[in-house]
Amino acid sequence: MQVLRTTSENNDFQNLVKKLDAYLTEIDGEDHAFYDQYNKIDLLKNCIVIFEDEKPVACGAIKAIDDNTMEVKRMFTLPDYRGKGFAGTVLKELEIWAKELGYEKVVLETGKKQTKAVALYKKCGYAIIPNYGQYAGIENSICFEKIL
Repeated sequence: MQVLRTTSENNDFQNLVKKLDAYLTEIDGEDHAFYDQYNKIDLLKNCIVIFEDEKPVACGAIKAIDDNTMEVKRMFTLPDYRGKGFAGTVLKELEIWAKELGYEKVVLETGKKQTKAVALYKKCGYAIIPNYGQYAGIENSICFEKIL
């Protein structure tokens, strides 16, 4: 397993995100347009791509939302590689990077229908918080935070 720190200009990251968006279109159904507007990747400076045997298999990113908080974005693992620890590695690498940059906590949002993602975040020490920002009042969203 190789870990690459990069930006959203990286082609491997972009290709994984395209697959993520296709997956989310199916999962979110008619709610996808709402979520999609908050998931643009053109300005992400802190992206992780995980490679297995030189193949990009998982990704994630962080972006600052205030002076103390980074938001985890664009978490995805190719279906054939799920359940093998790649998502947990992406999340841990993003947390390390956020801490190196001086941030004190990370937050994230996921859909309630994404039960495996919810389980991953709980397993990795994330606590459920009230929905923040654009997710406040959104029934399908569940938000988490972790103090670094």
